[in-house]
Amino acid sequence: MRAFWIHSGLSLLDVDEAGGLLVTDDFLRAYLARPELVPIDESGPGERALHCALLEDPRRVVGPKELEGIEDADTRDNYRMFLGLRARLLGAATLQAAYAGIFIDGRKAGRIDVAPLFVDQLAQILIHHILADCTDGLTLRVAELWFREQAVTLHEGRVVLADAEVVASRRQDPGYGNIGRLLAQANVNAAGVDLDVLDAANAESYFGRDERHDFAIELTVGRKSAEMLAVLIGKWVRHMLGVGLKVRPLGSVEDAQWRWHLGLDAQATTLLDKLYRGEGLEPQEHRRLLLLLRADFDDLPDQLDEVAGKPVYLGLAMDEDQRLLFKPQNLLLNLPLARPLDRDEGAHVH
Repeated sequence: MRAFWIHSGLSLLDVDEAGGLLVTDDFLRAYLARPELVPIDESGPGERALHCALLEDPRRVVGPKELEGIEDADTRDNYRMFLGLRARLLGAATLQAAYAGIFIDGRKAGRIDVAPLFVDQLAQILIHHILADCTDGLTLRVAELWFREQAVTLHEGRVVLADAEVVASRRQDPGYGNIGRLLAQANVNAAGVDLDVLDAANAESYFGRDERHDFAIELTVGRKSAEMLAVLIGKWVRHMLGVGLKVRPLGSVEDAQWRWHLGLDAQATTLLDKLYRGEGLEPQEHRRLLLLLRADFDDLPDQLDEVAGKPVYLGLAMDEDQRLLFKPQNLLLNLPLARPLDRDEGAHVH
């Protein structure tokens, strides 16, 4: 086994016989060690007392009076967010079920009540758990899509993704160059620091740099990264839903009997809807559609009767700012399942 993402939080969780992740006190204490919650010199006695009490017993009930006793309004809000997340984690049988419940409840309520930062952290833990024994650096870099926003560069028909936060930090330096300009050399120059394009040939280089997020990948049809994404989607669905899918990248959709599709991000959903209606895409819209994939169910009884045997088309797209925010939760909520994910039952971990 190769060590990677050691700060994800996975090591602080227990695992049940079915592969479900179980919340521990140490896992909850890790949230209390975040800078948003750790007392600072200016913190008052109410904040310090609550933090100390929660470190002692991370599952203790916190009443309204205690919460209002926190002197700083922003810190009170941070504690409300933490306590809301804690309630979800402790109210579900597994971390997988808690994650799924965020979106099932959010769909019903019309809003997600968990901060995006926490959602991304949970997604990282879950994909880390699925890939715990992975020894391929390229697979792990592709898996960063589950929890890291990507900046997209298009260059001569090639789609290259780089970590959006890293790109933004490099752009603050005057020496930063355009990613696409140096693609031919398979390098991205960022203020004198090379952001290498990771592929099968140099995948070993990922280890030791796994938490720097400074590798780019090419997500073009025919490239290994696109194939890895297809494999990972299948692994994610198998683990979270107990359903087998065969997924493969496509150059285009040529299907007169197109019955079902889902976007892997908000942008792709809109674009696929237009294609499904036969409206076609404007040139700028076509440019934003980065990747198409086809998913076929392994077992027809897992699929809705009205679309049984028909493929599901998946799409990945960037927004107008050339950002890609992959939403793995869409695969839990929008597949044509014969037995949809249920809030009370939770994720079907296998």
